[in-house]
Amino acid sequence: MSKKGVVLITGASSGMGMATAERLLKEGYSVYGAARRVEKMRALEAKGAQILAMDVTDDQSLADGVNRIISEQGRIDVLFNNVGYGSYGAVEDVPLEEAKRQFEVNLFGLSRLTQLVLPIMRKQGSGKIINNSSVGGRIYTPLGAWYHATKHALEGYSDCLRFEVASFGIDVIVIEPGSIQSEWSDIMLENVQKVSGKTAYADMTHSYVDMSKNMVKNASTPHVIADTVFKAIKARKPKTRYVAGKFAKPMLLLRKLVSDRLFDRMLYSMLKQSE
Repeated sequence: MSKKGVVLITGASSGMGMATAERLLKEGYSVYGAARRVEKMRALEAKGAQILAMDVTDDQSLADGVNRIISEQGRIDVLFNNVGYGSYGAVEDVPLEEAKRQFEVNLFGLSRLTQLVLPIMRKQGSGKIINNSSVGGRIYTPLGAWYHATKHALEGYSDCLRFEVASFGIDVIVIEPGSIQSEWSDIMLENVQKVSGKTAYADMTHSYVDMSKNMVKNASTPHVIADTVFKAIKARKPKTRYVAGKFAKPMLLLRKLVSDRLFDRMLYSMLKQSE
């Protein structure tokens, strides 16, 4: 076991999860990368990470992963709940089964893994649980009702969890990324066009896709989030929230300063400019 500590990262097969795993490996941590797509983590494995086949919607795979880490390391110092995806489309168009799956992945799976790790951290008397939310956990964008719902829920969940476990020496930290280069954007844009690209919301969908593509061109690299997670792990008294990535801080400031109706009008204006 590394003296720096043992870290479990979900969604480590790409994007922010992979970048964070690479950064922490360089810093000397024992890193366990978890994802469904094990083959996508072979490069991480070559760099020294241990890799786990884990599906956050499968309780057994979660338990198996945690048990393996404890059998090999005897402890878990950091859990980075990074896995998640964006299911976009108009509320009228998105099947409720898909909406439920969005919650299963982005909230309930994360929560089950957290439940498995908490007794270990309580016994240690220390630990950090880092939940990867989004600037979308505090604002909203067109056609993203179910995604935003999961991230708003994660924010409230994290606040309650932080209060509950503080006396056991466990920190709960929320990361709120802005626009980040990742597979997430490509998958989301493809999905929203399939769901609402030919419905009553087609015009809004096409404008949103064009607007999003322009924003993605200017997105931050995943390494910005990796640096932020490392900062939170190193901190003796970490902040409860870290905001990082392109557009994140300006959007949060704007949301704080303007009314709901004015924010709506600004979003409409951005969509119109993309037509």
